[in-house]
Amino acid sequence: MRTRFWGTRGSLPVALTSAGVRRKLRAALTYAAASGITDADALIAHLDRDADFAVTHTYGGHSACVELDAGSGEFIVCDLGSGARPLGNALMERAEAGRPRVVNVFLSHVHWDHIMGFPFFAPAYDPAWTIRIHGGHAELEQALRLQQSAPCFPVDFERLAARIEFVRLVPGAVFASNGVEVAIKPQRHSGDSYGYRFVHAGRSIVYTTDSEHRPEDVEEAAGFVEFFRGADLVVFDAMYSLLDAISVKEDWGHSSNIVAVELCQRAAVKHLCLFHHEPAYDDEQIEQVLKETVRFEELTRGDLAPLRISSASDGLEIDV
Repeated sequence: MRTRFWGTRGSLPVALTSAGVRRKLRAALTYAAASGITDADALIAHLDRDADFAVTHTYGGHSACVELDAGSGEFIVCDLGSGARPLGNALMERAEAGRPRVVNVFLSHVHWDHIMGFPFFAPAYDPAWTIRIHGGHAELEQALRLQQSAPCFPVDFERLAARIEFVRLVPGAVFASNGVEVAIKPQRHSGDSYGYRFVHAGRSIVYTTDSEHRPEDVEEAAGFVEFFRGADLVVFDAMYSLLDAISVKEDWGHSSNIVAVELCQRAAVKHLCLFHHEPAYDDEQIEQVLKETVRFEELTRGDLAPLRISSASDGLEIDV
């Protein structure tokens, strides 16, 4: 299965600022001066080989939207944050190449940052498409209709041309979606949220965002360990530092990179991807969180198998 990230920020979309661009330019020029390279192509090759990701790229600014491609024909999407707009444009192109015009959406919850891209999702305006929106909340349809109602948005939900269906999922049951098995798990978050485990052809991906984990709740932690058990990839909400998560931002409904590592180590997960980045963080801060997480995993690994760790960015693709 292939995971494509179209939006990786939490709470609200952000943009790379002019100050951020200038920092990247300064870093690139510093590399050039130190290396003595004057040819532009040679400098780019040098930067791609030796510089940090935060120097040469950006983690992006769209809110949560992730595509899973199991090769099963129909499209699978987790959440509809602002990243749903570029995703929708890409799906329109791929469907024209012969793929079925069916999108299976799995919503973690219906807070605005996770549904705000739907009014700009191109397939919703095409009668050739079917969009099935799955989730554990009873308010799925109500939430999506509400954000497109006056005076919030100029295009009412009733004007969408696609066939749109809503499917309520029950925690504890396994749901089959075009050859992919899907399990859903309740998570601690304001208004509740749900994590998903997708299994296809012996491979498994867990998508768990907007979930607050409390170290003192042993039973709850054990339940997530089993939900993550042996997963090839876990996409995990690591929005806060551990200190923030257990102090000033307790009860805000998000988790930390430290808890992510601990749970994934216990569950023998192969690859952890940090997700739902703090919108106040720039690329350099996100890069620093990744480095600290990798180092923490190394120090706490013991006799366990190494846990691969990466940080989600808009445009990243991971194959399992």
